[in-house]
Amino acid sequence: MGRFRRQFYEELEREYRKEYGNEFTSDESFMAAYRKVKRIKGFYTHLKIYIIVNVIIIVASTNRGIFTDGIQASGLLEWHTYSTAFFWGIGLLAHGLSVFGSNIFFSDDWEQKKIKEFMDKEKSQKWE
Repeated sequence: MGRFRRQFYEELEREYRKEYGNEFTSDESFMAAYRKVKRIKGFYTHLKIYIIVNVIIIVASTNRGIFTDGIQASGLLEWHTYSTAFFWGIGLLAHGLSVFGSNIFFSDDWEQKKIKEFMDKEKSQKWE
């Protein structure tokens, strides 16, 4: 485990103990779930800031000369309007993959669920 991740987990544990006391500290599964929830919350905070900042950038690029020329739609067609969103989006995608894992669409038990679904569907379609 890297130094920064270890510091992150130690900080989470201190925050957890401050909020919940020593009630569940021996329960490893609870601590793992608590860490996972904190990481998911961090991702959604990152996503919220990403949306707010990029909306401000897009609105600002259309309103550059609002006092002299009025609103200009030409700012919407320029690369620098979307470059921040593009490159930050790559970082946000990496953050999402680190939080949710690479199996966002196909979880570990997805194959088993689909096989069971098809078997149940086939069983219900048979005429007896």
